[in-house]
Amino acid sequence: MLKLPKFVAAAVQAAPVFLDTPATIEKAVSLIREARANGADLIAFPEVFIPAYPYWSWITDPVTGGAWFDKLARAAIVEPGPEVEILRSAAREAGIHVVIGINERSASSIGTLYNTLLTIGPDGTLLGKHRKLMPTWAEKLTWAPGDGAGLKVHDTAIGPLGALACGENTNTLARFTLLAQGELVHVASYISLPVAPPDYDMAEAIKLRAMAHSFEGKVFTIVSCSTVSEEIIAAMEGVVPDARARLQRKSSAFSGVIGPDGRVVGEPLIDEEGIVYAEIDLGRCIQPKQMHDIVGHYNRFDVFDLRVNRRRLEPISLTERAQIFDSDDAGLIETAQPGAHSA
Repeated sequence: MLKLPKFVAAAVQAAPVFLDTPATIEKAVSLIREARANGADLIAFPEVFIPAYPYWSWITDPVTGGAWFDKLARAAIVEPGPEVEILRSAAREAGIHVVIGINERSASSIGTLYNTLLTIGPDGTLLGKHRKLMPTWAEKLTWAPGDGAGLKVHDTAIGPLGALACGENTNTLARFTLLAQGELVHVASYISLPVAPPDYDMAEAIKLRAMAHSFEGKVFTIVSCSTVSEEIIAAMEGVVPDARARLQRKSSAFSGVIGPDGRVVGEPLIDEEGIVYAEIDLGRCIQPKQMHDIVGHYNRFDVFDLRVNRRRLEPISLTERAQIFDSDDAGLIETAQPGAHSA
């Protein structure tokens, strides 16, 4: 008999301790403990919560912003690494699922960063690492494009769990890739972006994207968005004089939970820092799918064919066998490396 979980989800709406990685991780650990104490089985954090979002790329020129990129690169973390171990330990000690955004520094280059989402199980296992497929607009000055290796749905005690970062939640094929793997719980991580075009309501746009995914896929979406702290504003005032006016714009952050009917569950947060809690019953996903199941009976897979490359992109591919040429016939001979054993 099909048994679908019921659980409590927590969505964090908060700012990091700007460019201070140890302090931001300490804040994350505190929020993890708080959410678990309030009965949450899943806590979702904002995009690149550790340790900052590069607001400078939106308000100044690339040359001036280069000095701030240097600060971010130094504060970024690697995976595996000690900072990730702290987060894994916190998840294990609390017994809670954690999805959190980080600035990930490439292990092969100190000048390459990724916008990365980590999914951690309640036993501390790192279930997944997803690098944002495409940095949005000015973000291309900071992050390298990710790859499809992290486009995975994880089988967890709270149901099939997937996650995407910010603008990816408008990428129809990325979303479909997760839905087609049976996703029922979707985490959408965002940042508050007050510097969007004047007629753009960021909070409403975030909500609309989450509603679209939930309604199309008949899933629950947990939205976590950052806020712009006084600390961030003060730092950016040193970049451009009008930073405060540009970064204090309201209706720039939305956090909450959307049900499989596309409607908000409970009370969301707009702009203010805090944690949103909602009770989730995955049994509510069945009836809506009877009408429109785009990864099942309501599709034409004989007409549409989606192929996804989930290979992790790396700068070099190293083989374990040496290749030499025979001098007599110029033929290629493969030999084992010194010390290696052949079958």
